[in-house]
Amino acid sequence: MATKPGILTDWPWTPLGRFKYVILAPWAIHSTYSFIVKDKSERSLSLFLIFPFLLWRMLHNQIWISLSRYWTAKGKNSIVDKSIEFEQVDRESNWDDQILFNGALFYLASKTLTQAENLPLWRTDGVIMTFLLHSGPVEFLYYWLHRALHHHYLYSRYHSHHHSSIATEPITSVIHPFAEHIAYFALFSIPLLTATLTDTASIVSIAGYLTYIDFMNNMGHCNHELIPKWLFSVFPPLKYLMYTPSFHSLHHTQFRTNYSLFMPLYDYVYGTMDKSTDELYEISLKREVELPDVVHLTHLTTPESIYHLRLGFASLASKPYTSKWYFSLIWPVTLWSMMLNWLYGRTFIAERYRFSKLRLQSWVIPKYKIQYFLQYQNETINSLIEEAILEAEERGAKVLSLGLLNQGEELNSYGELYVERYPKLNVKVVDGSSLTVAVLLNSIPRGTTQVVLRGKLTKVAYALAFTLCQRGVKVLTILEDEFLKLKKSFNTNSESNLIFSASYSQKIWLVGDGLDEKEQLKAPKETLFIPFSQFPPKKLRKDCYYHNPPAMVTPRSLENMHSCENWLPRRAMSAWRIAGIVHALEGWNEHECGYTMSNIEKVWQASLQHGFQPLLLPTESKY
Repeated sequence: MATKPGILTDWPWTPLGRFKYVILAPWAIHSTYSFIVKDKSERSLSLFLIFPFLLWRMLHNQIWISLSRYWTAKGKNSIVDKSIEFEQVDRESNWDDQILFNGALFYLASKTLTQAENLPLWRTDGVIMTFLLHSGPVEFLYYWLHRALHHHYLYSRYHSHHHSSIATEPITSVIHPFAEHIAYFALFSIPLLTATLTDTASIVSIAGYLTYIDFMNNMGHCNHELIPKWLFSVFPPLKYLMYTPSFHSLHHTQFRTNYSLFMPLYDYVYGTMDKSTDELYEISLKREVELPDVVHLTHLTTPESIYHLRLGFASLASKPYTSKWYFSLIWPVTLWSMMLNWLYGRTFIAERYRFSKLRLQSWVIPKYKIQYFLQYQNETINSLIEEAILEAEERGAKVLSLGLLNQGEELNSYGELYVERYPKLNVKVVDGSSLTVAVLLNSIPRGTTQVVLRGKLTKVAYALAFTLCQRGVKVLTILEDEFLKLKKSFNTNSESNLIFSASYSQKIWLVGDGLDEKEQLKAPKETLFIPFSQFPPKKLRKDCYYHNPPAMVTPRSLENMHSCENWLPRRAMSAWRIAGIVHALEGWNEHECGYTMSNIEKVWQASLQHGFQPLLLPTESKY
């Protein structure tokens, strides 16, 4: 929001929320129905194509969002190395409003202007006229409009909203108050209306012109320098006719320079060209891929989780993962992404953070949760993890956190396979079990004397049961098989606190993968379910409490965190992941994988000292 919001700041359909798309529904349905039903001579191809063109614009913008975030995660050719936070993502979540606004005006024009009723596919004179009108009047008028918007009166009421984003993303280009968009559309409509009223407009000239505007807008705000230097060497005058991402990034950091739209000509003419433009361009082109200190390995969970990645839909990634009803409508895209993962089959960078001088990255293994439980997939998955470890070693990383990949001993013995295979690894492999157990122990309400342990027995489950029994807390199991496995693993007198019981009266349940729904329904009212797995149980009971998977709240000094980790709330990070960060911060020189664990209390205190805090219990007031 602008510092002093003026009139026409909000979009007219803001109260509709996500139902705002219905404003185009009557026109889209009518144009489609008319095109199908009417005779060929009466059909209007240009009217029918408005809706598909709006979809194309959304797809075009989304492609830029994903590419920009991928480039930012790598760090190569980055321009502004500033943090993006959740506030910016929320502010920029309405980037599609300007497409709805344009769509409504296109439908209105096609119904009110006789010349716009049935446009031809191509007209050369219209294309030339559009190009000339944009290069002349539009660029010139935009320069002065932009300078006017930086006058303190208009800036505080309108344009400061756009400049709230210092580190820009492609969609930052269209984040303006409604009044600004009215002015911009009036400006960009000069070539469109002129060509239409002179009967020279065509479908290609209009669609091409708006695609060009979207392309240049997205490129200018992508915060990644991608214009090669040789282009300006081949044609030197191009520096006056086409801007670069670094050119516009300076406008967002300096504010009083580089006002031009896409052609820097007028900044040269009127003396507002930033003197460091060429230098920043050179520096950005030479910026290499950032080498990580800590690498966090993760994988996709469900086919739809691709949309919740930071590289996917920004607004979805900024919220905890939940399945949306509209995912079923975009199943072709989901299927395409699954095929792409299968064909590409390589680990990719998804996120990049900064914390206490450490450079942190998340790498995604292109495999889904279900594949980790299929025996025939083990070799492929282990090969991908091994490649990632060796790449992290090559890049000089200090720690590699296994994260979601720590599924069990069947896959790779909790990472021990790789340490045994490469005994001279400098990068420390950390599975995070010790901190996970510490987080779970501190999630159990004080004064608890009995807990139920139920779910797949993992390294964390064994360590958790053993520690609780040592502390005098009775651990109840409701399956004899789990009881026998746990008892066999104990080698002290504390096993007396391990009890096999068919009772369901306890109200503290520690649950992992494999919790039966019938068992969950048998739990007493007001039971607190605390997952020891990274995958939360299905919430079947409204009369019970469900805690998050083991996680902690990150300190504010952890920069560039603007997406949620799977099901966790904002600015929360899984204990498995935090363990790798703490390991690097403390400079511990040992692996934490296989069946070995670090000192639980030592790891817990270290995480607190570095600013990580426990998540609030859902029953905080009760307990």
